[in-house]
Amino acid sequence: MSDLRVGVVGVGVMGADHAERVARKTSGARLVAVSDADQGRAETLAARLSERLGAEPGSTARHSGGMAYGDGVRVVEDPLELIAADDVDAVILASPGSAHAEQLFACLDHGKPVLCEKPLTMDAASSLQVVEAEHKLGRQLIQVGFMRRFDPEYAALKQLLDSGELGRTLVLHNVHRNKTAAPSFRSEMIVRDSMVHEVDVARWLFGAEITRITVHTPKPTSLVADGVRDPQLAVFELANGAIADVEVFVNFQVGYEVRCEAVAERGSATIGLGSGVFTRAGEHWGGTMPADFRIRFEQAYDIEVQRWVDATRRGEIDGPSAWDGYAAAAVCEAGLESLSSGTPVDVALADRGKVLG
Repeated sequence: MSDLRVGVVGVGVMGADHAERVARKTSGARLVAVSDADQGRAETLAARLSERLGAEPGSTARHSGGMAYGDGVRVVEDPLELIAADDVDAVILASPGSAHAEQLFACLDHGKPVLCEKPLTMDAASSLQVVEAEHKLGRQLIQVGFMRRFDPEYAALKQLLDSGELGRTLVLHNVHRNKTAAPSFRSEMIVRDSMVHEVDVARWLFGAEITRITVHTPKPTSLVADGVRDPQLAVFELANGAIADVEVFVNFQVGYEVRCEAVAERGSATIGLGSGVFTRAGEHWGGTMPADFRIRFEQAYDIEVQRWVDATRRGEIDGPSAWDGYAAAAVCEAGLESLSSGTPVDVALADRGKVLG
C-alpha cells in the first residue's frame, strides 16, 4: 500500500510539530502540503522539511497548487484548496478553532479523513452539525486530537480501571498546570482550551457523559492581567453518579505538570507524580519538570498520529470521534456559563441514539 499523503492546515506551534512528526517519524505517511494564514511561516517550514526529505535545497517552483520545494512539501495559500487537492489523501487541522467548522465540512465534502486538534468547533451547536453531517456520509472521517488517550500512562490507567481490579471508580482528581500562558490567554480560554482535556479524560475513564459542571474561581494569581481568573477549580458530575474535579492553573511558573488520580472502591491509582518525596521549585521536582506540553506528551502525540495514519489507511478511525469533540464542546459551553455565574450548570447534550441512529 502506498504512503498516505498528508496535508497540514495551520503550522503554528502544534501544526508545525505535527508536520515535523509526519515528515520524520510516522511510517506509512508522507507530508505533501502545508497551509497557514502566515504565508512566510508556512514557506519557511516547507523549505526546511523539504530539504530533510531530500529535495534540492533552494529549488522552488510556483504552480496552480502552490509553491513547491523540489519534490518535497508545497505551500498552499488557501486551506480549502489544500483540502480539495487530488494529491492530499488526509488532513491534519491545527488551525485556529474559529476556522474548524468550515474546514471540517470541506473535509467531509471531499471525503478526506481528518485529525482535528481540539476544539472540534467553537460551540456545541456547530459541533453537533459536524457530527450530523459526518453521520449522513455513513463513514467516520473525523478524529479529534485528545492525545492523552494515547499517552502510555493514561492508557495504563484506563486498562487498570477497566479491569475491575480496584472495583468501581468513584472519584477522579486532576491537576493541569502550565508554566506560563500568553497575556492574551483569557479566563474563557482556560475552560475551552485547557480544561477541555480533563473533560475528555473524565468521559473516557468513566465511560459516561458529564451532566453538570461547576467552575469555581479562587483569588487569582497576582501574575496575570486584571480580570483573568487563574487558577480555576471545576467539578464534573457524571451520568453514572461519579464525580471528577480539576485544578487548571496556566501561570504556575514552575513547569508543565499534569496529574490524575483515580479513587476506586478498593484502592487508588495515580499518574504523573514522579517518584519519592519531591518539592516543586525552579523547574525541578527531584528531577526535571518539562517546560511545555510538547515535551510531556511527545510520545502520546507520536502514537496518536501513527495510529491515525494506520487507521486511515484501513478506512477507519482509531481514537476520539466527532461525537467526543461535540460532547467536550457542550461541557465547555456549560463551563463558560458556570464561570460567569459561579453556579452549577447542567450540560445540554443531544440524545446520542437519535443523532447517530
